[in-house]
Parts: sequence; C-alpha cells; structure tokens
Amino acid sequence: MVRKLREGLDEDFQASTALPIWREALLGIDWISLRMSSVFRGSGVPRGNGAGVVVVPGFMGSDQYLGDMNSWLRRIGYQPYLSGIGRNADCPDVLTQRLMTTLEHACSETGAPVNLIGHSLGGVIARSAASRWPDLVASCATMGSPFRGIRVHPFVLQTAHLVRGRILQRQGGTAKKKPHCYSGYCTCEFLASLRDEFPVDVPQIAIYTKTDGVVDWNYCINDLDDGTDIEVSGTHVGLAFNPQVYRHIANFLAEPASYRQSKVA
Repeated sequence: MVRKLREGLDEDFQASTALPIWREALLGIDWISLRMSSVFRGSGVPRGNGAGVVVVPGFMGSDQYLGDMNSWLRRIGYQPYLSGIGRNADCPDVLTQRLMTTLEHACSETGAPVNLIGHSLGGVIARSAASRWPDLVASCATMGSPFRGIRVHPFVLQTAHLVRGRILQRQGGTAKKKPHCYSGYCTCEFLASLRDEFPVDVPQIAIYTKTDGVVDWNYCINDLDDGTDIEVSGTHVGLAFNPQVYRHIANFLAEPASYRQSKVA
C-alpha cells in the first residue's frame, strides 16, 4: 500500500473524465435524508465524552458549510472547533500549519488530543496534520479524501489550476523557489508527510462512495483488509450531510481504537 501511495503522489494531478459528476446534483437527497434521520437528532448513536473534534472543509470550501456536522457533534456530546484554515484554496502546507494552530488551541482547552474529521481535500490535510503532529491528534476520519493521489473530474482540475496560478502569483519572486507548489511534484512537508506511513498510534477510517462524481474513490481508501475503509451510498459533496456517514463517525469517535465497520448495524 505504501508503494502505491508513493507512486500516486509522485505524479501530478490527473483528470478522469469517467467520473459521473452529474450525480452530484443529487446531493440534496443526502441533505434531506440527514434531516429526516434519527441520527441527526442524536438518537441511536453513542454519546460523546466532551472530547474536541475539528472538521476540515474540502476544496474551495470553508467552515461554514460544515455547520450541520459541527452542531450535530455538539448535540451528541463533543466539543467541535472550527478548523480556522479559511477557504480551502491555498497552499496545502500553509493550510496545514493553520490547522496545527487550531489543534494546539483545542488541545490546550480540552487537555487532550483532538479528533480530526476531513471532507475531500480537507481529509488529506487532516491526515498530513496527524502524520506531522500525532501527539495532538486522537483519531482521524476522512470523507471522500484522495490521500493516495489526486484523480479528479476535469472541471475540478481546471479550478485547481486556477488556484495554483493565484498561489504562484501571490508568491511573486519566491515562486521561482517553489515552482511546483500545488502540484504532485512539490517538495513541501505536506506531501512528504503523505508519503510516509500513517502513524500506527492514530486510529483512522476512510469513508468513501463508489458513486463519487468528483474524485476517483480508489484513491480515497487504505485498501487494507482491516475494516478502516467504509463504503456508503451517496454523492461526494453530500458526504458532509450523509446520515450513513454520521452514524459511522459517531461509532468511530466512541471507540476509535477498536472500531470496525462490522460493529455498525
């Protein structure tokens, strides 16, 4: 798995025209299903113990769209914190450093390591933070996060190229020192941490959907027979509003060290 991961990350971002992006129009079904579910009300899931949880937004997103998940986490007994990274449209290494500041603050307030949940690119950033500062992280859950290499729909890739252009423009003269920033060839600590093995002491799960219309789900899993890869139905964007995802996360947060998918009915 480590060899595959390194191969994927050593390549530049790739487009995949086979991804059914039209299915993302169905994300409203995920949103409505969440509001109709008992899980969203906090019924039928384990109660939290007040532990800190930081949810990291996906590409081009900010903490605002994760309000449903944060309010739900508080409702079931956790202490949610905004990621504080701003809009996820900047150098991932910079965003990971901002996330570290949030983790330090949350750990100081709660007196314990913090649980990380990341959506899409936010999950990749979360895994990088967990790899770089494992003492600050109690667990890590990703939702549709391509941490094994970037294979995305061409529309998303085009947007990523625009973001990269703005990043290099802001860097000005320093761009000559970092010509591969925001690409698979960058030498920053962000990508280096993803090439390393994930810390064995940090429990983690990777939630994905095979009907993902934005990223190739094959790059969103550990591909290990250990119960850490969890398939749900639904859309990529809708993973942040999916009642199946919420149930898995609740069970994972309650028993991160021993969680297995088979425990969820």
